[in-house]
Amino acid sequence: MDSVSTVSGGRSAATVPSCRTMPSGRWPGAHRLLGQVAPARPGRGSVTGASVQVASSAAVASSFVCGNRLLGDALDRFRRTPMAIPALDHSTTHYSLPHAYWMAQAAGLAKLDRPGIEAKAHAWGFDEVRHFESTHQMPFLIEDTQAYTMASDRMIVTGFRGTEVLKIYDWLTDVSTPPVPGPADKGFVHYGFHQALQSVYPDIRNTIQELRTDGQSVWFTGHSLGGALAMLAGARWYFEEPRQLPDGVYTFGQPRTCERLLSGAYNAAFRDRCYRFVNNNDIVPQLPPEPAFSHVDALRYFDADGKLHEAMPLLAGLKDRAKGYRQDMFAPETDGIKDHHLPNYLAAFEKNLAETG
Repeated sequence: MDSVSTVSGGRSAATVPSCRTMPSGRWPGAHRLLGQVAPARPGRGSVTGASVQVASSAAVASSFVCGNRLLGDALDRFRRTPMAIPALDHSTTHYSLPHAYWMAQAAGLAKLDRPGIEAKAHAWGFDEVRHFESTHQMPFLIEDTQAYTMASDRMIVTGFRGTEVLKIYDWLTDVSTPPVPGPADKGFVHYGFHQALQSVYPDIRNTIQELRTDGQSVWFTGHSLGGALAMLAGARWYFEEPRQLPDGVYTFGQPRTCERLLSGAYNAAFRDRCYRFVNNNDIVPQLPPEPAFSHVDALRYFDADGKLHEAMPLLAGLKDRAKGYRQDMFAPETDGIKDHHLPNYLAAFEKNLAETG
């Protein structure tokens, strides 16, 4: 089967069937099939591959075999929904949807091997990359903690690796393990999260301080278990030495990590700096159970249609979750697990970025 690859926001998108073999009714959209990427000018603090531009003449010519009507419909969709993801801005110090997207991408980097992380980091404009890994023994199916820090002349990002839902489900639902004191003895945190972070945090703290030679912004990010570790790392960065507020903490599919005393102190300190993204019925943010554990602010919620909300009232949230369950009733895996996968978070970001232009 012939195929055409596209690039989205500096990363390769899925390869889609070409028009020559695409049956009627399965047209992928001209913005994916015909799109070309116009590379941004390379330079420090920039990412090549910024936005989708005009279709190449060769692709347009080959697509005419699909028929004028089909092509016209696709081109109309292309004009209405262009795919444009701005480059990662190393100078930003505040929230934006494009920056949240890149923090989700950075969370995903932690799952790659070391050469893969370094290749992506260098392509994104980061000169320095450090890796952290520590094995530990806990009464859970978590054998090690992995993280990385990448630094440019304007930005330092630390990403924590997540894990599969089934590997952490048992200890997320286990309420028999007592919590331990939180950073600077503020409240309490889940024992497993505390131990996982403690095994690498001293080295991460020292590395950030070493690399932060010119007042670069500091960011923590992670998906799943990595989100819990990112939140706790941000808390320790502020409540303990060096007692500085990071510029941002972005988590995706983060489980409840601490109890209300720590979450209250965290929310007061991290207002407009911490953003916790949840994708519809993602099961992990619903664990461990309340009231023993609590979430931190600020919630950003993707509904069943992938639309991002800054808030979701209780009743509206229940209706939307029910809609998500109905849509995936016969999916090969449960809606709660499917919604937890990071690629589905990235797809939701891309949908919202396309709609906002």
